[in-house]
Amino acid sequence: MEKIASFTIDHIRLQPGVYVSRKDHIADSVITTFDLRMASPNEEPVMNTAEMHTIEHLAATYLRNHPQYQDKTVYFGPMGCRTGFYLLLAGDYESKDIVELMVSMFEFIRDFKGEVPGASPKDCGNYLDMNLGMANYLAKKYLDEVLYHIEESRLVYPQ
Repeated sequence: MEKIASFTIDHIRLQPGVYVSRKDHIADSVITTFDLRMASPNEEPVMNTAEMHTIEHLAATYLRNHPQYQDKTVYFGPMGCRTGFYLLLAGDYESKDIVELMVSMFEFIRDFKGEVPGASPKDCGNYLDMNLGMANYLAKKYLDEVLYHIEESRLVYPQ
């Protein structure tokens, strides 16, 4: 079997950032998959499922209500390795095109207080596995360490 594209990225050199993971062509449409890497693979501790689950709920709510991106959002969800998230948008994008969106989304997550949308037994299959405090903390960390002063090297996968 061929190695899939995401396993060909040098995870030793990969640092937190916003990367285009792939572009898929479906009929006459393009779906851009972004790698929103929040932790340095194999260097930093991975995120726990509770805070990732909370970020997922908040980010999906934010994106699905965003006036410009609500109809372009295909999917937002966690990476199995727990070092970041995937965002799939309908359209042909580059990493720099969504930095402003990511800043506003992670500011929303950083500042969110109250009941997490969808965190109820009726709405979610694991509603108790949430950690809003850590989600706020991790969003702030990603903003401060990556998004607010993002460098070109954090927008393109390392070679």
